Amino acid sequence: MNAANAMPPLLELRGISKRFSSRLDFAARLAARLGAGGRAQTVHAVDGVDLSISSGEVVGLAGESGCGKSTLGRIVARVLEPTEGERRWKGRAYAEYDAPASRSERLAVQMVFQDPFASLNPRMRIVDLIGEAPVVHGLVSPGERDDYVAEIMQRVGLDATLARRFPHQFSGGQRSRIGIARALAVKPRFLVCDEAVAALDVSIQAQVLNLFIRLREEFGLTYLFISHDLGVVRHLSDRVVIMYLGRVVESAGADEVFVRPNHPYTQALLAEIPRLEATKRTYIPIRGEIPSPLDPPRGCHFHPRCPHSTPRCQAEAPRLREIAPGHLSACHLNDSP
Repeated sequence: MNAANAMPPLLELRGISKRFSSRLDFAARLAARLGAGGRAQTVHAVDGVDLSISSGEVVGLAGESGCGKSTLGRIVARVLEPTEGERRWKGRAYAEYDAPASRSERLAVQMVFQDPFASLNPRMRIVDLIGEAPVVHGLVSPGERDDYVAEIMQRVGLDATLARRFPHQFSGGQRSRIGIARALAVKPRFLVCDEAVAALDVSIQAQVLNLFIRLREEFGLTYLFISHDLGVVRHLSDRVVIMYLGRVVESAGADEVFVRPNHPYTQALLAEIPRLEATKRTYIPIRGEIPSPLDPPRGCHFHPRCPHSTPRCQAEAPRLREIAPGHLSACHLNDSP
């Protein structure tokens, strides 16, 4: 084994799960005592996810709305804490970087949010939004802040003379660049991009995606790029990870996923990509019950649509296993007889 292969992944998730439980209000608790049967609900947002990302890699995380993509991204960026599992950075647990001496490592993972307008304080000027964190964490002095912010703004394609403006004075594409500049200001190595171009027009999307590609080369960045748009994922990613109801069901190189999808859910996603073709679609109704993240984990949950469904699919969760070099899939069809 050579030295490159001996290096641990930059980021590693082991058995990450996240559950959200709702508390009953006073009326619901009273009704429950009177026998109404009310109970708190628990949403299984992420369920036992294992994921490794190497330095310099761009991993696209795709899946339908509600599958747990954004929750997993927030767990990676430490916005949320996992209910179960372990996060490791450069081979060490996240908790080991909580000492003041590890400030640069704690700042190494930053997040670019889906709605830049909602994530930017409307009462703060851009120079303060971008420059606040570098000053607080001692990366630059207060006197150097304005020049530092101007440099970052130019790197992301913004006019530095606009630094005294407020967020509402910018367009959607410009606000996306401001969000990227704010994340870059603390000199991260890893960016979690949560639907970072979903709210933009197609032409602006292309500009921001090209910006991400250029910044990756300039700063040596690693990305976890979350998107429901498979076209965007294929354009930017080295590897694609498919999530379904909180679980990773397939992982492979970008071209491999699009050319040879293995899991039935991945095949269904690719079949729904819009195409400029005059073809006839055959409607196949969903069989059985529709799964919900409110249900406790059981099986792969895909049995209503899977043509190869068996009782085993409902009773036992398929394991993610390698079906080809670098291609992982979680389907009972891949298990050896």
